[in-house]
Amino acid sequence: MVIPATAVFFMGSQHIYIETLDKRIIRFLLKHHVMTLSTANDNRPWSCSCFYVYEEKNNKFLITSDSDTRHIAEVIKQPYVSIAIALETTMIGKIQGVQLTGVMSELKDDELSLAKKAYIKRFPVAAFTKMQLWSIDPDFIKFTDNRLGFGKKMIWQKKN
Repeated sequence: MVIPATAVFFMGSQHIYIETLDKRIIRFLLKHHVMTLSTANDNRPWSCSCFYVYEEKNNKFLITSDSDTRHIAEVIKQPYVSIAIALETTMIGKIQGVQLTGVMSELKDDELSLAKKAYIKRFPVAAFTKMQLWSIDPDFIKFTDNRLGFGKKMIWQKKN
């Protein structure tokens, strides 16, 4: 079911603001598994690629990363991050992608146990590694889908 949305037009493109995530966004997030995670510290940005699991039920992303990496060191100091997930294509009419912002935190105790199960289910080889799991709780998601028309975007923002 597509959630009713309000359309706002400006600069020649249509932005659709939605209150709950549209099934097309969820399908896109579940279909893919690599994100570009961006952090910043002292006005110096950093980006890295990470495998992820999207938890539809909680609208959260799970990644594994060691605490000695630059991006985790920056998250510990400043947990607000941005993410990009894109479909690689040369066909403009098929471009799809998500850009989002959110807060990243290390998982512990019961949350960690549940997250490990979900992560290993998606990436079985992870069962043989030392996993330090992190969660990203999005507060803003923009989904571009040119299959709906050039420049069409759905925008979701977390309610306070």
